[in-house]
Amino acid sequence: MRLPTVHWGSPGWAHAMWAALVVVLLLAWMWRQRRRDAVRFAGAGAWRVSAWRRWTRTAMVVGATGAMGVALARPQTDPRERDVSVRGRDVVFLVDVSRSMLATDLAPSRLERAKLWIKDVAAGLAGDRVALVAFAGASVVACPLTLDYGFFTMALDELSPRSVPRGGTLIGDAIRKTIAQVFDPAARHRDIILITDGEDQESFPVEAAGEAGKQGVRIIAIGVGSETGAAVPAEAGGTMREAGTEVRSRQDAAGLAKIAAASAGGVYLNVGTGTIDLDRVYADLVAASEKSEVKASASVEYAERFPWFLAIALAMLFVEGFIRDRA
Repeated sequence: MRLPTVHWGSPGWAHAMWAALVVVLLLAWMWRQRRRDAVRFAGAGAWRVSAWRRWTRTAMVVGATGAMGVALARPQTDPRERDVSVRGRDVVFLVDVSRSMLATDLAPSRLERAKLWIKDVAAGLAGDRVALVAFAGASVVACPLTLDYGFFTMALDELSPRSVPRGGTLIGDAIRKTIAQVFDPAARHRDIILITDGEDQESFPVEAAGEAGKQGVRIIAIGVGSETGAAVPAEAGGTMREAGTEVRSRQDAAGLAKIAAASAGGVYLNVGTGTIDLDRVYADLVAASEKSEVKASASVEYAERFPWFLAIALAMLFVEGFIRDRA
């Protein structure tokens, strides 16, 4: 006869079963103390305790503790697959990680503030597949399209200028790579949320956005940083300088507006040095838009068996309460 496979719903609680050992040691110590006190005050003849009753009570308490530990770990059996259809959109967060995004005209920096905004969005995601692409002078897919929002957030935490092999800002190349390598060509409802200061270095971003628009991809461009400029931190400390002049990074608002306008239904949001409720923007512009079936998967459901062990624990404690020590 083949035993059923057991799955644990809360495996972390399995360590609670070690409490049974602690109970054994505690009961042994209590019995020893009681015996010593009885002999001390009434003599050896005063300690007349039925050994089998004592061990039965001990077994009941220990067994109840162990059964409670098993119940807390939630044993499950009889797995059954259930088809789940998820409707949503494919959304790629295209994040500028060039050194200019380390400027502190947004505290603690442009990049860190952008990561906080995206985390706010991730906390409320439900059904949309999301991806993360970091770009500067090159582009790197930090997280492919996924419904695993925990993994997405972990990838987001790791973003820094070191996420890409080259410095600079090539927005057009990043858009083209996203279209070619990240999006599913068969998907219909797709968005790029571009967060950058917009200082592109001749990668023809407007043309790239136009090509994305022809494929039905909408670009929501979020411009960060002062339009008057902010100092760019150097890797070795201090600020970056070229020919003795401090390098200052300015948001290219006009360029970002053109990028957004070139895509299908694109939107440009000039945050500047202020802030934005990106989760609310996402809800209004993305979550409320038309959706398609982005994934059909089979989820596994199990039959919960913890009530059995909970009942065993309660029954043992009930029986233990009726057993007297003395014969």
